Amino acid sequence: MKIKTTTNIQSKIYNDSLNLRTEVFVDEQQVPTEREIDQDEANCRYYVGYRDSLPVVTARVLPETPVQWHIQRVAVKKRYRHQGLASQIMKEIEEHAKLEEIKNLVLNAQDQAQNFYKTLGYKVRGEQFLDAGIEHHQMIKKLKN
Repeated sequence: MKIKTTTNIQSKIYNDSLNLRTEVFVDEQQVPTEREIDQDEANCRYYVGYRDSLPVVTARVLPETPVQWHIQRVAVKKRYRHQGLASQIMKEIEEHAKLEEIKNLVLNAQDQAQNFYKTLGYKVRGEQFLDAGIEHHQMIKKLKN
């Protein structure tokens, strides 16, 4: 898999990310479009994994502080799930974070995906909350730079 990244919301990479997010979150999970596409779009870095030129996995990163990134919108095309693609994109983000001397990666994990993030070293922080009607927990990973 080839992973590409951009901060340009006019780019093909961004559009591929947005199409995947729409497919997974809006179409499959019934998240309202206005919740999926938000005020942070222009402030994020987008990662998209391609297999044979087909976008199959995406994530976005919102820099929250000089030492903390918030990973959001991790999505895998349905027929490509359970093949390790989300792990690959998460590891790519972590490598970029280390190069930027980021200390913490945080995310709001859907509870059904919590074990996946635990396998990558994330720890649950705080109480359960609802986001778009879906149960979530915040999770954090402290990086060793």
